[in-house]
Amino acid sequence: MTDLRPVDIAPDRAVELEAHRTQLIAHCYRMLGSAFEAEDAVQETMLRAWRALDRFEGRSQLRSWLYRIATNVCLDMLSSRERRVRPMDLRGPGRGDDALPAPLDEATWLGPIPDEFVVPAGGDPAEVALARETVRLAFMAAIQHLPPRQRAVLLLRDVLRWQASEVADLLDTSVAAVNSALQRARETLSARRVTTDAPAPDLDAASSELVGRYVDAFERYDMDALTAVLAEDATWNMPPFDLWLATHDDITAFCLGTGSACRGSRLVPVAANGSPAFGQYKPAADDRGYEPWSLQVLELDGERIVGITFFLDTARLFPLFGLPPRLEGSPRLPNPGYGLA
Repeated sequence: MTDLRPVDIAPDRAVELEAHRTQLIAHCYRMLGSAFEAEDAVQETMLRAWRALDRFEGRSQLRSWLYRIATNVCLDMLSSRERRVRPMDLRGPGRGDDALPAPLDEATWLGPIPDEFVVPAGGDPAEVALARETVRLAFMAAIQHLPPRQRAVLLLRDVLRWQASEVADLLDTSVAAVNSALQRARETLSARRVTTDAPAPDLDAASSELVGRYVDAFERYDMDALTAVLAEDATWNMPPFDLWLATHDDITAFCLGTGSACRGSRLVPVAANGSPAFGQYKPAADDRGYEPWSLQVLELDGERIVGITFFLDTARLFPLFGLPPRLEGSPRLPNPGYGLA
């Protein structure tokens, strides 16, 4: 990453600023719905902070000051574009024999982010659980429906635990307006069955076993075993296409028809959005190894998988997640755990 520090900023102050980068990326990602835009926003935040650090009077904590800058950067970015969505926000479910529609622009879609970017390593367990829960795709999709300032209020109050007076000062508004915006935002999330009040527990042995069954079924392309781990109303969606599926019959028909090129794929575990995720590699066209096809993010609820998103923009996403550009040979991953230690 390019070093944008002014030459007169002491190295120890630069280190102090950089210590907040993970939390700032998480905040900007929640605001913007894109890992790439979040990185841009944090880079702009750091640049503004480095330029103004000699004028920072310390009347607020450095962390709070950085969040003020980052929130305003995000609000500026959101003023010039539409919210990011999931395919389920655009149309009803499709059929398994539907042809793939024309892809929509990248800026349409809510994107994934690596856990290492947004979940603090070795932090307080409650904070880690909240960080994971508030980057899950369901939560991210819900807050994208909030107007930008409502979104900022909700994140500052319910995720970062700022006081209403602090939020009012940041947004140049009244405490009453902040409380009203927070109430409306919470009502929107409640209607979508999303909350920050009860963070999801860590993935346990049962969850690991469930994901292992999914990987085994997908790699063997066993449709009976695959649908057995899916909830009856599990969603199956594939940005940048707005086609999505919601029944076992349609998922099976799609996999055996339009999606049949996925047969024989291999899955490499990663961690995205506080959830199990995999880089999917399908057999290469030259029959030599495997080539990238999608980044899969699984959404779990109890004993079933309730959603799978196949992000197809592998040219950008695989480098982001540190995934290799190709798999050679015929690798077979072990079933137990799948990276859910």
